[in-house]
Amino acid sequence: MLKWQKDLVIIGGGPAGLAAACAAKDSGVCDLVVLERHSELGGILNQCIHNGFGLHYFKEELTGPEYAERFIDEVREKEIPYLTDCMVISLSNDKKITIASQEHGLVEIEAKAVILAMGCRERTRAAITIPGTRPSGVYSAGTVQSMINIEGLMPGKKVVIVGSGDIGLIMARRLTLEGAKVLAVVEIMDYPGGLNRNIAQCLEDFDIPLYLSHTVADIQGKDRVESVLVAPVDEKRQPVLDKAFTLECDTLILSVGLIPENELSTEAGVEIDPVTSGPIVTESLETTVPGIFACGNVLQVHDLVDNVTNESLRAGKMAANYIKNGCLKPCDIKTKADLNVRYVVPQRISQEEDVEFFLRASRPLDRVTLVVGDDLYTKRMRDAKPGEMISVKIPKEKLQNLVDKELTFSIREGK
Repeated sequence: MLKWQKDLVIIGGGPAGLAAACAAKDSGVCDLVVLERHSELGGILNQCIHNGFGLHYFKEELTGPEYAERFIDEVREKEIPYLTDCMVISLSNDKKITIASQEHGLVEIEAKAVILAMGCRERTRAAITIPGTRPSGVYSAGTVQSMINIEGLMPGKKVVIVGSGDIGLIMARRLTLEGAKVLAVVEIMDYPGGLNRNIAQCLEDFDIPLYLSHTVADIQGKDRVESVLVAPVDEKRQPVLDKAFTLECDTLILSVGLIPENELSTEAGVEIDPVTSGPIVTESLETTVPGIFACGNVLQVHDLVDNVTNESLRAGKMAANYIKNGCLKPCDIKTKADLNVRYVVPQRISQEEDVEFFLRASRPLDRVTLVVGDDLYTKRMRDAKPGEMISVKIPKEKLQNLVDKELTFSIREGK
């Protein structure tokens, strides 16, 4: 087995890993490497051929591959080393990484710092336990996106989509444009899960029905999906079968949420937030294991890649700071999601620098005020929706006014 030593190892060559690598190189880290399991850099953006990326970061509208190419070009210009077709097998809490590389075989890398940027995966049918037979024709939304945009294949002609997440909404439009008939999008919650613009551009513009407070109660078919049973749900989100109706289809697509890929994080002893399913981090994006940092969808599932980029640039900068100076400042102030807030990232702060916080509302709300601490900081907002991440930058001068060791975040109605 080969043995290498590196100052910095970045696991993941998607938008998060590439941005982190560029920031680390700009901060003076030259002995680094990016590890990517696929044959090309770019991650999930390579199959996201629709536009709408880059409006915040680049101030122009790009497709997913165009956005990724900006950072791939920068990685190459900065001569940042990377390995593709490279699978990370293990990660220890002393930052030893074992990889299986098509080019180098089995390699053990000893790193001074590690950035986790592995992205996320989709929930499957098993995760939501839809009853019925097990025919072909049941796919995740991301799988269908890859089939159509990368492989040039159509999954079917008559489609029902479960879940109103952004990928599912975008695929409803894509399938329609390719000639399929999308019969319905079925959402168990009483509000959509995706961005407002995707509801308008992907469903309303194509007259695709959205059934809120409904679920697929049964999948029917032997060799191939033949139909699904759609039922409204009660206040406990259980199907009301006497009000169910059947939709004849040959394809069922699941867009029922994303889960951060944190098996390696857990193996390394990183503490995981039970709500985000990502690592608990400080304002420097350092996890509970010193020298291991996290950014992008492995930390929290983002709705905009522009936010992924900004977060990852900070992770790269902070990892470089750790490599140069050793342990970072202690962060003993905890953040807490309070009234109408599902989670807050970062979970630990120091009060010694400006911090950008990311949070999500636990339910849709109109005419609200975000309140941080005991009126330490307030921000009025037109609305707050679970599908749209809220970000707020609080200057250190405000944070230094905090008396106790806990910083609460609440969203109050009617303010």
